[in-house]
Amino acid sequence: MATTREIRRRIRSVKSIAQVTRAMEAVSASKMRRAQAQVQATRPYAERTEAMLAFLARLRATEARENPLLQRRPIKRIGLVLLTADRGLAGGLNSNMIRAAVKAIREWQQQGIEVEIIAVGRKGRDWMRRFGPPIRAEFTGIGDRPASSFARALSHEHDESHSVSPIARVVSDDFVASHYDAVYIGYTRFWNTVRQEPVVRQLLPIEPEEESAAMAADYIFEPDAATVLGAVLKGAIEVEILQALFESIASEHSARMVAMRNATDAADELIGDLTLTYNKARQASITMSLLDITGAASAVQAE
Repeated sequence: MATTREIRRRIRSVKSIAQVTRAMEAVSASKMRRAQAQVQATRPYAERTEAMLAFLARLRATEARENPLLQRRPIKRIGLVLLTADRGLAGGLNSNMIRAAVKAIREWQQQGIEVEIIAVGRKGRDWMRRFGPPIRAEFTGIGDRPASSFARALSHEHDESHSVSPIARVVSDDFVASHYDAVYIGYTRFWNTVRQEPVVRQLLPIEPEEESAAMAADYIFEPDAATVLGAVLKGAIEVEILQALFESIASEHSARMVAMRNATDAADELIGDLTLTYNKARQASITMSLLDITGAASAVQAE
């Protein structure tokens, strides 16, 4: 049985851990509220952007179908943009996203399709380096406030470390160059504090609306359809990637807050158990001391 000194030392250690997890929970709660407000504010815009892309993909009697981002071809190689966190301690968030990505990758490979990874975040990058398909590009340290090229232009910021522009540029350039025949994006969709769902969906080529939707009317473009649609489509792809990052960031902070709360509760419960064990050990030590004193006194009296 452990001595009272060892138990006291362990209680102090667990209390220190509980202080750290409690502080991390508070920090994550603050970041989660900001990220949640951010994702809820931008989600309607992203959904309308996605609907607009599907609408543009059905334009007729224009040069829209000649735009390389709208072209469909037999799929021989897929690029997967995998969004994970840079840090751990977020419960099963990263492992669930990686598991969903691996499932999709295996399904593609069984069909004879090659897969490459565009890794955004250290956790997914590190796992794919050891067990996954080749990594085409990697992006880390983007932070909690990523921005598009339009937002950076308005703020006159030249640092691209927190921008989605390099990610969108790699994706669109490789697709246009026919290095990829399709591009998918995997991210964790934020629903609420306790529910985050891994999603793998197609990013390129842009899929048209269902046939039941009304056909888009003919438009007159200035200077021409290729120029206008090229700028619109590239900007819209940035928006899609940016929204996926917002969803992943909100999910990360929510998952970390819940994980740290569970860790704090577990630490408090362990402290209670250790305190009870310490009291029992102390009582046993006192009882043994009293028995020794009583035995010694009896021996003295017997003499």
